[in-house]
Amino acid sequence: MKTAVIAGATGLIGKFCLSYLLMDKNYSKVIVISRRPFPMKDPKLENIVCEFDNLAQYASQLKADDVFCCLGTTIAVAGSKENFRKVDYEYPLSLARITKQQGAKKYIVVSAMGANANATIFYNKVKGELEDSLKQLGFNVLHIFQPSLLTGLRREFRLGERIAQTMMKVFNPLLLGSLKKYKSIEGMVVAYGMHAKAQEEQQGVFTYPSNVIQELFDNRIQ
Repeated sequence: MKTAVIAGATGLIGKFCLSYLLMDKNYSKVIVISRRPFPMKDPKLENIVCEFDNLAQYASQLKADDVFCCLGTTIAVAGSKENFRKVDYEYPLSLARITKQQGAKKYIVVSAMGANANATIFYNKVKGELEDSLKQLGFNVLHIFQPSLLTGLRREFRLGERIAQTMMKVFNPLLLGSLKKYKSIEGMVVAYGMHAKAQEEQQGVFTYPSNVIQELFDNRIQ
């Protein structure tokens, strides 16, 4: 039986990822890290309530086999580039370092399409820097998920995303062949892929663009 740690469990992807973990009999414990007491109750769920700046103080409670990082925000929601970098780079990297020190073998993280440390777009640059830093930690397995525009209901209203989601309903059918990776993708679909890949026995670094993530979900019954 395995133990999982998940951060970002109230988000668009995280809430579905948590559901998959709680339903999976391979996990006897699922540790949820949150800033506020987690509203869900489950016999397998253990909640660590803390600020991510103080995560190191809880290191001894973060012993797990698999770590799922679904943290992410936007500059508009974060309020500044500095706060965005903290949530999308510093916190995921801190979680990775601490859990690896505590024996975690697998780290599964949500990045973004276009992630590149050399990008001129700040968002893509930060995501790329995170990917590069995670690769240096030496996890037995590192799964990096790079979804395109995410669709689904979030806790907070994001006007830009809402407009983009509406537009993508029109454009998605037109994105064929090499353009498939630009199609919008549901948070549930990304969560499915994260959970599914965590169950495989392999070693190394694996990156999944948005179209591949969708294929994992579409082929789930085969």
